[in-house]
This record gives sequence, C-alpha cells and structure tokens, in this order.
Amino acid sequence: MKYRPEIDGLRAVAVVPVILFHAGFGAMSGGFVGVDVFFVISGYLITTILLGEQAAGRFSILRFYERRARRILPALFAVLLVCLPFAWAWMIPSALVQFCYSLAATVLFVSNLYFLDSAGYFATGTEFAPLLHTWSLAVEEQYYLMFPPLLMALAWLSRRWLLVCLGAFALASLGVAEWGWRAYPAENFFFTLSRLWELLAGSICAVAMFGRTPRGNGALGALGLALIVGSALVYDAGTPFPSLYTLAPVGGTVLIIAYGVRGTAVARLLSLRAFTAIGVISYSAYLWHQPLFAFARVRSLHEPSVWLMMALALATFPLAWLSWRYVEQPFRDRGAPLLPRRGQVFGTSAAVGVALFGFGLVGHLSNGLPGRLPARVVALDSFEKDRNPYTRRCQFRDKRLAANHPVEGCDDFLINRRAEVVFIGDSHSGAVSHMAQKHLMAAGISSYAYESPGCIALPGFKRNGSLACDRYNRMMRQVAHDLGASTIVLTSRFTLHATGERFDNGEGGVENGTPAETDTIPGQALSRGGGNRKAKVLAEMEAQIRASTKEFNVILVHPIPEAGWHVPRTRAKRALFAPDMTEPLSTSYARYKERNADVLSLFNALTLPGLHHVRPVDVFCDTRPPGRCENARDGKALYFDDDHPSTAGAVLLAPLIVDRVQAALAAPP
Repeated sequence: MKYRPEIDGLRAVAVVPVILFHAGFGAMSGGFVGVDVFFVISGYLITTILLGEQAAGRFSILRFYERRARRILPALFAVLLVCLPFAWAWMIPSALVQFCYSLAATVLFVSNLYFLDSAGYFATGTEFAPLLHTWSLAVEEQYYLMFPPLLMALAWLSRRWLLVCLGAFALASLGVAEWGWRAYPAENFFFTLSRLWELLAGSICAVAMFGRTPRGNGALGALGLALIVGSALVYDAGTPFPSLYTLAPVGGTVLIIAYGVRGTAVARLLSLRAFTAIGVISYSAYLWHQPLFAFARVRSLHEPSVWLMMALALATFPLAWLSWRYVEQPFRDRGAPLLPRRGQVFGTSAAVGVALFGFGLVGHLSNGLPGRLPARVVALDSFEKDRNPYTRRCQFRDKRLAANHPVEGCDDFLINRRAEVVFIGDSHSGAVSHMAQKHLMAAGISSYAYESPGCIALPGFKRNGSLACDRYNRMMRQVAHDLGASTIVLTSRFTLHATGERFDNGEGGVENGTPAETDTIPGQALSRGGGNRKAKVLAEMEAQIRASTKEFNVILVHPIPEAGWHVPRTRAKRALFAPDMTEPLSTSYARYKERNADVLSLFNALTLPGLHHVRPVDVFCDTRPPGRCENARDGKALYFDDDHPSTAGAVLLAPLIVDRVQAALAAPP
C-alpha cells in the first residue's frame, strides 16, 4: 500500500479535537467526532491492506490478527500497567471498583459494552474514568473480528456487488443508530451496531478506490475538512450521536480520503510536518490523554484548573512519542521485531492480558480493595450506596410503557392495592420517594412511586427530541386515577430542565453531563408563551401545574439544593488527601437562589386551590448570612452523588412532604 502522508495528517485532525474535548475546553464542544474520523480511516486502511493481500493470494487470518496484536496491544498494555499504581494510590474504593471493571472489559475489548451499561459518554462522573476512551478500541476490534471473514466470504463477488453488500450493511447500521438515539440515547453512543457503518464507510471507500489512481478534487477535499472541523466546533453533548448528524465528520473523512490526494490544497496542508508528526503518534496520544486527565481529576479535590489541563494536554504528545518510539515501534519493526514469532506474540499477549484481567476481577470482587486505605476514608466513601433501594426496579426506561401498574416490587406501600398518593418525577423523585413513602405508611397513608430519570414531572414536554417523557407523565397520571389517588407529588430538577445548564457551585464543584434539552411539544403545549426555549418551558410548567391541580391535589417539591461535587467521594478524598480539612462540606445559599431564581419566582407566585408547596431549603440550608446549604450533617452525607439526596438527606425532606400530603388529604374536596 502506497504511503499517503495526508492520512497521517488527517489522524492529527482526529486526535487533537478529542484531546481538547476531554480536557474540558468548551471551544471544542464537538471534539468527540475525532473518534468517528478514526473509524473511517481505520476501515479504509485495513480494508485496503486486506484487498491487496487477497489480490496477491497471500491473505491469512492469523497474519492479520498478529498484525493487529503488534499494532494495538503493546502500547495499550503499557498504558494499562502505568495506570495501576495511580489507581491503587489515589482511587477510593467506589472509584476503584469501576476502574477495575473497566480494566477487565478493556482487556477483553468489550469496554464499550461496559460503559453502555454503566453510564452515558457524557454522563456525570465519566470524566473520572481513566479508560473511558477505550470504548472505541473495543468497537474497532469487534469490527475486525467480523469483517475479514466477511470479506473472505464475499470474495467471489464483483466489485460492484461487494459495494452493494457493504452499502446495505452500512445503511442497516445507520438505521440502528437513528433508532437508537431516539430510544436509548446513552447506550446508542457505545453500541457496536450503531457504529459499524462508520468503519464500513472507510471499507467502502477502500473497495471503490482499490487498484485505481485516485483523482484529486480540491473543492471536495476542502469541503471534507470543513465538515470535520465544523462539526468539532459546532456539535456538543446535546447533539444526537451517532445519527444522521454523524454523516458530517464521516462524510468529510471519506471526501478527504477519496479526493484530498497529493496535489490538492488539503493534501498539502495535511502533509505538513506539524500534522504528520502528530498523526504518526496519534494512537499513543489517544491512549495517554484520558488517563492523564482522569487521574488529575481523581487526585484533585475540585475541578483542576484550565492551566493544569492545558499542561497535561501538551504533555500527552511527548509521552506519546516515547510510547511510539520505545513501545510501538520495537514490536512492529519488520526487520527484527520483539517477539519475532507469532506464537510468542499471542502467548505473551495472553499472559499480560490474563494478569490485567485478574487484577480487574480482584479489585471488582473485593469492592475496591478497601484494606489499602484508612478506615475513615472507606466509611465516608460508603455513603455513595446510601440511596433508595427501590430505584432500579421502579424506574421507567423509554419503551417500557407496557408495564402493568402497580409493578411488582414497587407496590409495598399500597393498602388493598390502592394508593392515596402517587410520586411522579425524575431521579430526584426516586431519591426522596422511598423515605417519604415509609413516613406516609407510618401515618396510615398508602402510596405508589415510579420514577423516570431525566424527565420533568409534567406532561407536554420532550427531551432531546424524544416524547418518552411525555408518555411517562401521561401514563403516571392514569396510574394515579386507576389506583384511586387524590394526590400526586411532583419532584424534578426543574431548573435543569428550564435552563439546560449543569450546576457549578462556584467553589470548585462543577457538574458534568449532557445538557438537559427539555422543550415543549409543538401542537400540544397548554401555554401560549413565545420567546426562547427557556421562556417556553417556564410558561408550560406553569400551565401544566395549573392543569394538574384540576385533577389532583398537587404537592410541588421546589428545587432541591445541588452540591456540584460528588459528596461522598469529595469527603473521602478530603480525608485521604487533606486530612487537616475540618470544615463541613457545604455550598452557597446565594448560589442556590441565583441558579433557581426563575423557577422559584414562578413557583412562589402560584397560589392555587389544591397546590401545596414543599421547600427543601427549609431543611438543607441556613438562610441567615453567610447562608450555606449543608452537604453533610452529623457525619452523614446528605447526597449520594452531586445532586441526588441520599437516604440521610431524604429523611430530612420526608416530614415536609408528609405534612403537605396530610394537609391536602384533610382539605375539603
């Protein structure tokens, strides 16, 4: 295969945005598209090599996987091994459990499936995951388990029919991606079948170009580069991905490969030494960057400074060069490679892989090897598990509208299969409902709770284009009628839904995660509020609350103070890294009022028959100057993460909810 320096330059265009995105630089909000560029390049290069070997009659599956092992495993294993001592020294047990699970999954090249099941790519907490980026390696290797045998099986086809077959597979995969972002957006990002079309785009390009002299087209090559750079700058965590939006970086990469050949302006630009030098070490740079950023965040008590993250981003490249020069190259040296025999490569890879997998398994099964840390650190970290035990089973997830209510296992607080009170809302509702239900039952009041993470507790809204939240809310109001409930409790992160902005407590606690793109449903909105999205959402909130009071008594839980930092982990890290810090963990009440001003103004102005207000600040915050909202009290964490009340926090809120429910039930009809 003839060397094309512009493709090495294209690798630089792929890896730099990814590094800047993971470093947290907002200007590169769509930097994650660099992975899509890598997918296309990989599909193109590997398929070109396979076609060349087929044409020469020397294709071998074993030789192919030996090359993959020499290309992928040495640098990967080196990075994994370097991660171990830092994970051992710096990670509290709950974090080490997750790291060890991801380590074992990485060795098996199924880490995309682990992250698919555990969290979304943009979810809160993933910035602390040193191996988050390995999901793309897993997708690639899964592709290369399937593609070479497929290519062999289709070798008898003409080029045209091979392109038709690969195109059909690619369209099917793109269809899965389009369905997936609507039905399961978090999982869709990592799902192999949602990503295959990107690798297939490169493979199709290779088949179409094989044996032909590419014809350069400067305009199309420039368009390709513009599509890649534009998507990296314009896309963000709220962009459905992968989806038709992904056609921009994927199509841009195909245009450069097919038309940005030597002689075009794009090829001259990408062939510059500044680009090709980064491109050559791009694989090692990709491997190193995320552990550097993640461990910096793990070691810091607060979000690391911009300057530190910039320094680590720059440090990625000398590390990558060392890794490329002294780890990658020796194993790939065609003259005298390390482990020259194929059996040595497979045997050594298996031995190192088993050792790493074993460490991951032990760390996971031992609950994070707690014996390596002081008992106080372990005790503080354990509050991450102090949460509603009903959450997983009593949770609406997208397509599960067919569930028969009351759902078995969620009906413990019914009396004679009836409920006087129904809890509706997002994961904040799930966080507080269990303790409130226990207090209600003690008062002889039956109840039912079923949450929907990420969904505002009102009908008439969609999130990220999906109508699942509206369906959930309408379903739950029907469930309330069916169970005979006269009262509903509405709990949500109303401000997050209105603004879409994650919480920054102004003291180093910065919540990461996908913007909450909640919007009204055209044609179904009860309000006539115009203006921007926020204004429409606030107007519709008011209209839907008013409408709800015509059907039920409504207990409206005002915004629960958010912490911004992961409370159990921050307290445990303080005990580990700064044991002399004794001041209690808390956040600013003024910050709470500023963040929630619009929602609080709206709620406080609502004085309707049947509407009863619960104000969490009454139990979480001291409103007297200087005004602080507690994150912990009496040695207990009031949150199990950065915004959800723990059982200890829910205990404080439960009496307020019960008091308002009793007032509602006692009021004349």
